[in-house]
Amino acid sequence: MAFSNEQIERYSRHIILKEIGAKGQKKLLNAKVLIIGAGGLGAPVAMYLAAAGVGTIGIADADEVDLSNLQRQIIHATKDVGKPKVISAKETMNEMNPDVTVNTYHTFVTSENIRELIREYDFIIDGTDNFPAKFLINDACVMEKKPFSHAGIIRFKGQLMTYVPGEGPCYRCVFKNPPPKDAVPTCKQAGVVGAMGGVIGSLQAMEAIKYIIGQGKLLTGSLLTYDALNMDFRKVSLPKHTENCPVCGTHPTITELIDYEQAECDGAL
Repeated sequence: MAFSNEQIERYSRHIILKEIGAKGQKKLLNAKVLIIGAGGLGAPVAMYLAAAGVGTIGIADADEVDLSNLQRQIIHATKDVGKPKVISAKETMNEMNPDVTVNTYHTFVTSENIRELIREYDFIIDGTDNFPAKFLINDACVMEKKPFSHAGIIRFKGQLMTYVPGEGPCYRCVFKNPPPKDAVPTCKQAGVVGAMGGVIGSLQAMEAIKYIIGQGKLLTGSLLTYDALNMDFRKVSLPKHTENCPVCGTHPTITELIDYEQAECDGAL
């Protein structure tokens, strides 16, 4: 594909980078990324991937924009209150970059539809805010052999890791099973600083970009944690439990997807 003059100007800061260049920008334009959740994490991810020129971006979210979302979900505006989040997100992304095709899925992601949903995409972003969804995304990505970025935020803290099939532990290798219902406070109970979504969501976007262009070291086999109050980033090596993991191990015992009981807006850590 040949770049138009407008594309050369739009992506010029990428093209002059030796790690990206024209070849890497073409990879981005040909890539497909699915974002599950158009909230505090998904909002900055969607905006940065659209700005970067990722050619096809899917967004799955069943909710409508609420006034309380606007403290952190920067892809939405006051005028969007009451509008489906996926539609609000699509409008913002296409206003920013008409190069990008945005596929919207105004639906709950469940065990019944997730495998078909993720199948056509190259990389998956977990932008959800509850444990049942995170385990569902992990298990589906393992079964479909799809790389994905996990992240979670609560209060002044955040974390993220990246799973690439065959290259490191999955989310279930590390966290095993969802905690019991009501064992972890919800974000409504605990709160979250809005800028945390920007910090961690931007890092998720960076992981997706690095995966697509094939440059740099991904957070496979590592968990990156961030404490905003102390401005402390820590990168923790994860144990490689893949051999015994019930979903990605040598002899998996979880062979069907599970819809765990879901509390509203669980804490993400």
